[in-house]
Amino acid sequence: MSPRRNRPKAAGSPGHSAEDDRTGRYGGWQSTEDWQGEEWSVRHVAGASAQGKTYRCPGCDQLIPSGVPHVVAWPEHAGVDDRRHWHKACWNAKDRRTTRVQRSRNAPKF
Repeated sequence: MSPRRNRPKAAGSPGHSAEDDRTGRYGGWQSTEDWQGEEWSVRHVAGASAQGKTYRCPGCDQLIPSGVPHVVAWPEHAGVDDRRHWHKACWNAKDRRTTRVQRSRNAPKF
């Protein structure tokens, strides 16, 4: 295997924008997927980027603990308020799941 080469960019090369940076500031990579007839932006978030934050997964209605790698997805046409944090497995199984069932307060969450 060849060693990795780190070469500085030429002085005249144009910089790239945040749109071009597929790794993003959250340590993951971003892609576009088609789901329910819409284009969705999907960003994979590294666990280190999620330290100190908990989210509720819309796929299983469970908490995503602090420091756990997960997925952030939102419709392409939507804004920041429509971003949702999913467990990776829940995002991958979204087509196999039924619509969200409303549970009573005493129902088990598994």
